[in-house]
Amino acid sequence: MSLATIRSFAFAGIEAVPVEVQVQISSGLPAFLVVGLPDKAVGEARERVRAALTAMGLSLPPKRVLINLAPADLLKEGSHFDLPMALAVLAAMEVLPREDVSHYAAIGELSLDGSLNPVVGVLPAAIGAGLQELGLICPGSQGGEAAWAGSVEVLAPPDLLSLINHFRGTQVLTPPDTAGLAAAAAAPDLSEVKGMETARRALEIAAAGGHNLLLVGPPGAGKSMLAARLPGLLPDLLPSEALEVSMIHSVAGLLDGGRLLRRPPFREPHHGASQAALAGGGTRAKPGEVSLAHRGVLFLDELPEFPRQVLEVLRQPLESGRTTVARAAAHVTYPARFQLIAAMNPCRCGHLGDAGRECGRAPRCGEDYLGRISGPLLDRIDLTVQVQPASAADLSRAPPGEPSAAVAARVATARAAQRARGGDAGPFTNAEADGGQIALAQDARALAEQAMERLHLSPRGFTRVLRVARTIADLAGSAAVRRQDVAEALAFRHRIPGRDVGTAPAAKARAAMAG
Repeated sequence: MSLATIRSFAFAGIEAVPVEVQVQISSGLPAFLVVGLPDKAVGEARERVRAALTAMGLSLPPKRVLINLAPADLLKEGSHFDLPMALAVLAAMEVLPREDVSHYAAIGELSLDGSLNPVVGVLPAAIGAGLQELGLICPGSQGGEAAWAGSVEVLAPPDLLSLINHFRGTQVLTPPDTAGLAAAAAAPDLSEVKGMETARRALEIAAAGGHNLLLVGPPGAGKSMLAARLPGLLPDLLPSEALEVSMIHSVAGLLDGGRLLRRPPFREPHHGASQAALAGGGTRAKPGEVSLAHRGVLFLDELPEFPRQVLEVLRQPLESGRTTVARAAAHVTYPARFQLIAAMNPCRCGHLGDAGRECGRAPRCGEDYLGRISGPLLDRIDLTVQVQPASAADLSRAPPGEPSAAVAARVATARAAQRARGGDAGPFTNAEADGGQIALAQDARALAEQAMERLHLSPRGFTRVLRVARTIADLAGSAAVRRQDVAEALAFRHRIPGRDVGTAPAAKARAAMAG
């Protein structure tokens, strides 16, 4: 009887869970068995391993080959177990030295000719191998991704034969270099936006503090145009954020060429997206849009057109910064600290308030349309702004607006102030700040307390007003939150009772308190 083991990983969210691949070759009728709660892709690895060995002129011994994936009660999913299974079999056959193989973890899919195909999760697997003081063996095309793990020894062979020759000393595999940083996507410039001063101001505040923003206006007013320019205002990700975001994209199989992401992601799913597509799920509990937008922006255009049950899944991640995919076999948690930017028409026809164009059901149609969005979800939106179409004179005669670079500089300064207050432990943005720790001037606190009563703000809404006011103060370079900062934050606040979005009574109430 011959025994051999090698480490690999299963994935629970972005966490790499160690799995020991154990191989026993013993006397008995010829068989090739895989146990340890494998899914169909893992079970099919038997044929891929057999074919890869045949392509190299090797064959399995006419004995009973048993592969156990421990722990046996953890579901094993994916084709990335092909390579560790093949290596453990070769070690048990004494083709490879068992002692050398045991110092590595392995992940990779085998082709029938023995070459290695890319798999998902190489970056978290490399980090997991480092935590166990092991090296990592992965496909050659993903060596640059694994190299981001730091001091972990990485072997990235193009095929199984090259790896065998390396362990037998007839070939040396060169350690791969890091794959570099992903190129930043070109973002349209804010200077192309003419007029819309209030909307531009709201966009700057949202970018500076990571706040959620709702843009409301008729078709063609420029809501999507404004949202598309937000990425150009955001600073680069911190190194720790870039690594975490890249791990999510690695597990999802979206890390292009293994290059680390340095810009905040910008995700814009269609309103036909399912609940699993937005929150995560599927047969392998893959990350959804809320997780792929982690530390970046999730843009939902035509917000009321999303099914209500789909929108409701946003409530937990907007509050906690994470999302949990519950399955019968396991619960998988992904990070989901994203900035929600949403756009919507005031009603189904889009022309509510325009006497010459609105439909015959106005204003009831507007109430019904907004009623598709629940109050608890609206309460999690920090800024709401009416986007009015630019006039013909603005479009043809107005000079270009302030460029994105100038606004981004102010945003970067405000973000730096927030990081300095939060320290290494965070929070890194005001959107995550504890409202009780925000320093307010005496008159500013009085105005905020008065607003909570007169505008019927929930405790959550009150805290979010303070967070927005803190961001406005940061943009102004003020150490304390002033009365005018709170007044401006209230002007952007959407009151839930009455479901008003910039209506005249709400505007008058805010103006009276600000005065």
